[in-house]
Amino acid sequence: MRGDTVPAPLSDAKRTAFRWIEENSAWLSAFDLEIWRYAEPAWREYKSARAYVDLLKRHGFAVEEGSGGMPTAFVATWGAGRPVLGAYAEYDAVPGNSQEAVPYRKPREGLHPWAAGHTDPHSMLGVAALTGVLAAKYAMERHGIDGTLRFFGEPAEKMCGSKPIHAAKGYYDGFDAFVAYHPSYYPKGTNTVAWETHCGSYWSCVFTFECVEPERWIDRRLFPTVGGAHAAARYPGALDALCLMYTLTKYVKEAMFPHTGSWTLNEFVLVAGDATADNLPPRFAQIQYAWRSPSLEIQEQIFRVLANNARQAAAATGCRASLRWVSKTRVGLPNRVLARVAYENLELVGPPRYSEEARAFAREIQRNLGLEPMDEPFSDDVEEIIPPEVYEATIRSALPAWQQHFTSDDYVEYTWHAPTVRLFTARPRLRPPHPSYAYPAWADNALGGRPEIVDPGMFVAGKVIAATLLDLLTNPRILEQAWEEFRERTGGGIGGSGWVGPLLPPDVQPPIDLRWPEYVTTVRGEEWWIPTPTGQASIEL
Repeated sequence: MRGDTVPAPLSDAKRTAFRWIEENSAWLSAFDLEIWRYAEPAWREYKSARAYVDLLKRHGFAVEEGSGGMPTAFVATWGAGRPVLGAYAEYDAVPGNSQEAVPYRKPREGLHPWAAGHTDPHSMLGVAALTGVLAAKYAMERHGIDGTLRFFGEPAEKMCGSKPIHAAKGYYDGFDAFVAYHPSYYPKGTNTVAWETHCGSYWSCVFTFECVEPERWIDRRLFPTVGGAHAAARYPGALDALCLMYTLTKYVKEAMFPHTGSWTLNEFVLVAGDATADNLPPRFAQIQYAWRSPSLEIQEQIFRVLANNARQAAAATGCRASLRWVSKTRVGLPNRVLARVAYENLELVGPPRYSEEARAFAREIQRNLGLEPMDEPFSDDVEEIIPPEVYEATIRSALPAWQQHFTSDDYVEYTWHAPTVRLFTARPRLRPPHPSYAYPAWADNALGGRPEIVDPGMFVAGKVIAATLLDLLTNPRILEQAWEEFRERTGGGIGGSGWVGPLLPPDVQPPIDLRWPEYVTTVRGEEWWIPTPTGQASIEL
């Protein structure tokens, strides 16, 4: 599939884009740190989204804010006519990962120690894509290149939240191609592109239990003459339903699907009862389930078990059960034509290079953990470009032959609406002193807040994204071949026999109103939704 899709070694437009990135790297690096410091979790990325929107407007983009009914989503558009090319930013952080950019464990000052922090980090992901799109835009202006760039702000990626909603509401229709990017630390997969094996499916929903009529639990004639309701058997209530749902699912988890296919199921208690007196039942409780697997058929089987468990738990406790979808993604659709173009541009740009300053910070973490600092403290491959076929072989070596997808990410939604490439560049991780050693999470999170460690991979990605966009804008044959492959894989293109449409309905309501973790403003100032401990707030047991 190489043919005449191989891009020119270095066009004038690419030179312009690369030069723009180099001249603007200082403020782009500072913007990455701004997003990293906000560390806002899913569906609550208010400051991060506002920062992107304001920046894109300053650079001439027309911005739709709150796209798809999601307050922290946006769509920014520049240019006119075809081709229409898309890229995106993510910017959500993860609760429980608060960390300063220092070589020792130090959660953010003035907040609960289990506040959010960037793990991947999505700050790097979003600013790399922003860099590429802005550089392509300025090269288009300079060289008179026609086309449309559209840049999405995608909140709640850790829940695979916004992209299934944008897809269901038609935001991805009418595109010619998409470029997806993610920082990477996988061995033999740090600086490369996805080839044939793409991400699998991620579904998530919230089960709600409501204790609507507790007075019906016991015959009032059985109440003792003294004490009344205080001495009667209490209605089980919503909290008991939630606990039954939790334990019942744990009991049957092993029977949900055969032990193959890399599927997972996890849960999170959103609301766990609202009782304010011991004799009154909790009236309302919610539990979120999230599961990932390599096929939609496995996803559906897991959901059937969960829904049945919810019905049984509700029946046993006299409650009413309902569910609300949070996410429902498809699986990834490869496109080798675009993958080859992006990889050729990665070879053109070259791998990231890390300074002695970056390595010195990494060694300081090792020293503070009681380890012998290493001459080369980062993992293998961070300064190497890995051919996609090698990356593919590494992934396939751990998978059964029948399994076509692995892990999950909601970029897969783009892949069903236009040819899409998935790019990776290094996000360094520390080299373990021996294979069984695991660094604490704070160490990886601290690396994500250091420009000398993040910037090399971020700006390599920005240049590759810009170059790939420019190839798509200036070489129609690339898009022709990419769409030929897209039609082959979907049985005729969009609507074809093998095409899979969005799994959520067009009128889906984003789950923005649910009780997600967030930063709040109180009379005490800004704090995490779990109040910051003060003084002797708790006693360790």
